[in-house]
Amino acid sequence: MPLVPVLSRIERNGVKIDPKVLHNHSEELTLRLAELEKKAHEIAGEEFNLSSTKQLQTILFEKQGIKPLKKTPGGAPSTSEEVLEELALDYPLPKVILEYRGLAKLKSTYTDKLPLMINPKTGRVHTSYHQAVTATGRLSSTDPNLQNIPVRNEEGRRIRQAFIAPEDYVIVSADYSQIELRIMAHLSRDKGLLTAFAEGKDIHRATAAEVFGLPLETVTSEQRRSAKAINFGLIMA
Repeated sequence: MPLVPVLSRIERNGVKIDPKVLHNHSEELTLRLAELEKKAHEIAGEEFNLSSTKQLQTILFEKQGIKPLKKTPGGAPSTSEEVLEELALDYPLPKVILEYRGLAKLKSTYTDKLPLMINPKTGRVHTSYHQAVTATGRLSSTDPNLQNIPVRNEEGRRIRQAFIAPEDYVIVSADYSQIELRIMAHLSRDKGLLTAFAEGKDIHRATAAEVFGLPLETVTSEQRRSAKAINFGLIMA
């Protein structure tokens, strides 16, 4: 309950967005999507709707003769992100489809949608925060979800450039450093975790080094993300 007035104030204040930045980015994404669509058609040898699961199944598994890796509950060959990522290791078309899907998601969810959600009276976007939705006790955000702005690739990070501070203000970012794992280390008294935190190590990177059998300094961002899932999986189990 003590957090309610704080969240209410945050929601009322909203966040300032520069629609021009999003508009320009949207136009660039439109051009890039057209290029990817053309490239996909060239690889396939014919035109098809990249957003159509059925057409993609036909192109990949019938006309190109790629062996399906998984089936949907209905028995059709799966074209899920997981499947396409694996197929992209050996075939060019799935890689193009993945990039197309990612950019199309950015365009529809952020560059096109966020400007429409700017309140005409305040000139800001006002999200809604929820305290009792996530199992971990973290806040969640909807309409729009401002806690899930992309950050993993350059195109995604550009979305964040549209969030701006009012004149004479700055935006400050603050975050707890691996707070759940610190709590787990404190409660479990695990010597490995306690030592790692005491020495200032990145726990997720250290876990990745141990899991993948690599020197700490050679762990990639993707391997760290995988280890992060392992660490949080232990907490939630």
